[in-house]
Amino acid sequence: MWKRDEAVRPASGQPTGAPPPSQSVGTSAPRPEPAHHMEKDNVNIGKSVVIKGELNGSEDLTIEGHVEGTIQLRDHVLTIGPNGRIKAQVFAKAVIVQGEVTGNVTASDKVDIRDNGSVDGDIVSPRVAIAEGAHFRGSVDMQRKAGAPPAQPQKPAAPAAQTAAAGAPQAPAAQRVGV
Repeated sequence: MWKRDEAVRPASGQPTGAPPPSQSVGTSAPRPEPAHHMEKDNVNIGKSVVIKGELNGSEDLTIEGHVEGTIQLRDHVLTIGPNGRIKAQVFAKAVIVQGEVTGNVTASDKVDIRDNGSVDGDIVSPRVAIAEGAHFRGSVDMQRKAGAPPAQPQKPAAPAAQTAAAGAPQAPAAQRVGV
């Protein structure tokens, strides 16, 4: 009962000292902080690590080792470091290549092949940057994002004209109004 009175006093406008220790110490405050740090984490795969199979993740990843198989980081950045050797199909938001990639690369945002980077495979991304001194062998498909096809405004006019032409023969607009 005594602690309840302490909690009520600040609401009534009476000045009080520091809140009781039971109120200032909470277990919920540290919980959001680790979750916030997880969004900014960048995981590194070292030079001596070899991965064969499927690699999925929900954070940014830097690879300095060897990976064979499939890499999927759909909403995150994949960086292949200078020592990285990848033989895989890659799917990521953005891919930065400083090492070697053998396989197709699909990025929803950007593919950036740096100075000594090498890609042997096809690239599908709306933005592609290849630095001087980089190696690339394959094809590039710089597809547009789904929301902005260039021919959309012109197409609705044609179906409207076809609908009018498909109907019964009509008199000109001026004559219909008068009739």
